[in-house]
This record gives sequence, C-alpha cells and structure tokens, in this order.
Amino acid sequence: MAMPLRQSIKVATYLAEQKLRRRDKFPLIVELEPLFACNLKCEGCGKIQHPAGVLKQRMPVAQAVGAVLESGAPMVSIAGGEPLMHPQIDEIVRQLVAKKKYVFLCTNAMLMRKKMDKFTPSPYFAFAVHIDGLRERHDESVAKEGVFDEAVAAIKEAKRRGFRVTTNSTFFNTDTPQTIIEVLDFLNDELKVDEMMISPAYAYEKAPDQDHFLGVTQTRELFKKAFAGGNRLRWRLNHSPLFLDFLEGKVDFQCTAWAIPNYSLFGWQRPCYLMSDGYVPTYRELVEETDWDKYGRGKDPRCDNCMAHCGYEPTAVLATMGSLKESLRALRETVSGNRE
Repeated sequence: MAMPLRQSIKVATYLAEQKLRRRDKFPLIVELEPLFACNLKCEGCGKIQHPAGVLKQRMPVAQAVGAVLESGAPMVSIAGGEPLMHPQIDEIVRQLVAKKKYVFLCTNAMLMRKKMDKFTPSPYFAFAVHIDGLRERHDESVAKEGVFDEAVAAIKEAKRRGFRVTTNSTFFNTDTPQTIIEVLDFLNDELKVDEMMISPAYAYEKAPDQDHFLGVTQTRELFKKAFAGGNRLRWRLNHSPLFLDFLEGKVDFQCTAWAIPNYSLFGWQRPCYLMSDGYVPTYRELVEETDWDKYGRGKDPRCDNCMAHCGYEPTAVLATMGSLKESLRALRETVSGNRE
C-alpha cells in the first residue's frame, strides 16, 4: 500500500477515534460530485444520462465544502462528471485543503493542463487521472481518440510541477491479465505516478454499455493472474492488502457502503454512488435511516456481481484495524512503498 505515511497515520488516528466513541458507522472518504456534466461519453458511465437541465447545474462552493465537513471524513474524492468543468473547482479544493482534508480530484485530464495553474501542490491534494488501458484500449473506452496521449502529457506536466498524481483504472470482461499488467507497469514504472487505484467494473444500470461488466468469478480469476509473480507488491497500489486479497478471492467481505458515501447535486445518495434508491439532505439521515442490512451480495440482486472498492475497501480497512497481524502487514507495505 503506497499511501503516504502522513496520510496513513491520520486515517489510522481517525479510525481509532471512531472506535473510542463507539461509532459503528462513519465515513472514511466522501465521494463528492459537484456536477454531472462531462466532456466525454464513456461507455461504462451513467452520470451523463441525466436530463440537460441537471447537466447544466453546478454545486455552490459552500454546499460542497459544507457536506464534507458535516460528514467528518478525513478524505474526499471529487468526481462527477468532469470536475474541472466546474468554474469554482479550485476554490472547493482550496477550502478543503485548508481544512486539512486529503483531496483527490478525479479527472479524465482533458482540461488538466489548461486548469493546472489554478491549483497549488500540497501533500493534501492529488490529481486522480482515469486511465483504463494503454492508448488504443483507453481511447476506445472513452469513445474518443487522443485522450490517452493528453492524459499522459498532463500527468507528466503535473509531476514536473510538483503535484501528487494518482490514477484510477476500471477493468472490464474484455480485459486480460496481460492488459492489466501492461497498463499498471506503464503507470508504475514509466510515468511513475504516486499511487494507483484499481476496480472491477460494476454493472451501472444507466451505463450505455451493459455487456462488458465483470462477475465475481471472472474478477477473482483476472486479478489472481494479474497479481502473480510479485506484481502486487511491486506496484504502488493505493489499496489495503486485504482488499487486494479480496479481489483475488483469498478472503470475502460484506459491503460497507456507508463508509464511502456519495454527495451530489441531489443530496446524499442511497446506498452508494453505483445504485440510486433515493437521496437525503444530511449524512446523519443517510446513516440512520437507511436499511443497510438489505444491501450486499446475497441480499440484493443488484449487488451480486459487485466487488467495487467503494463498498469493499472500507470493509478491508476496518478488518485491518481490527487485527494486529493485518495492521502490521499494512504498515510494512506502507513503509516499503514510501521508501521507493
């Protein structure tokens, strides 16, 4: 796990505080969506399927920052849509960083070089660039040529300027262990991004392409082969060891969607950003008034093929904190990753 040591310590401290306060549900990271509009039409995304009137809306800065502060989460992932299309995205980031929240700005990087001057390098801020494969594969997934090359150029420029850069890669049933190895080798060894996040594609009900999502068995076989030969330890993956075990099928977990809640223009989304069973205005209402026991594999058919990080990474993190053996294992990998 390549999370910076300072961030690891803050998150561990936060989790310890929740345990001392005997809170059984709390946010680890907030998925903040200050808009749904995007400048691409990715086949696996359903956000741009909203009506034109909704796509024109932009969340006010005070609302965006207020939601994060209300939740108390130590980390924020700003997504959308394409957040760099928000005219005040730099101010949202600035205010969250000032509150010492760890902010990951998720972007397809098409506007990244143009908007980079609006941001300041900080240990609390990182660009999180979406990369789903090497040139041909990535451009096919976003339905536009040239996107991969622009993303690579933006990553190089951001690194040159001293920004932290992470990546987010979603893999589909058209991927093979080799295509995963190729893109992660490229990101890890050639671009030398700070961290990489990976996730099996979930069958998002509004996505235009419904034919290429992974099932549980496919996911386990795919990642078990991709992780072979020491790749798992060599890559700077931004995941707990137990979540990577989960992807390989070595352990199994139930979903804890309440730990990575989604806040958008509509409010707090039930139960997660991949499923929409309504919205509530406050995080407390989300936690206290949602029947969490009815969600998860074996409970809700929509969850049966889901192994996405938004539901299972927090379960793995909590399991790690509850085990001295796993805590030491995660610490070893964190220290090892920070020495590279």
